[in-house]
Amino acid sequence: MATWQDFERQAPDLAPLVRARFEAEKHHVLATLRKDGSPRVSGTEVEFVGDDLWIGSMYGSVKARDLQRDARFALHAHPGDETMAGGDSKVAGRAVEITDEAELAAFAADLPEAPPTPFHAFRLDLDQVVHTAVEGDQLLVHNWRPGRPVETIRLH
Repeated sequence: MATWQDFERQAPDLAPLVRARFEAEKHHVLATLRKDGSPRVSGTEVEFVGDDLWIGSMYGSVKARDLQRDARFALHAHPGDETMAGGDSKVAGRAVEITDEAELAAFAADLPEAPPTPFHAFRLDLDQVVHTAVEGDQLLVHNWRPGRPVETIRLH
């Protein structure tokens, strides 16, 4: 697993593209696992706070309960319009819930708008980042995993 900062250090050309996709729109799609193992998708917002990528949640929400039970997630950035301007980004890994009151207060203080309390906050540890873009007549798929160089696949 890697933090967002680890990803930035290991993939300095890819990280700004992915961050731009997540910052371009407010709402994104989070996939979690239900108790029976089937997928659940939920709308969510993300925040870049400190060195990390975060999601918050209303207290007791089903997505928070899913992540508390099984931390695995996949998060798809809002793809924008049909032009795919800026590409398409996805991250996957494990969500780490922050329960320490001082850490939660520090997290909330760094947000543009204070969340309603109580709330859940999850730091997203990454084990894969994928960014897909159209360049001319090619589809480029950039794939990163911790400790490995970015792999780029070109499809015509």
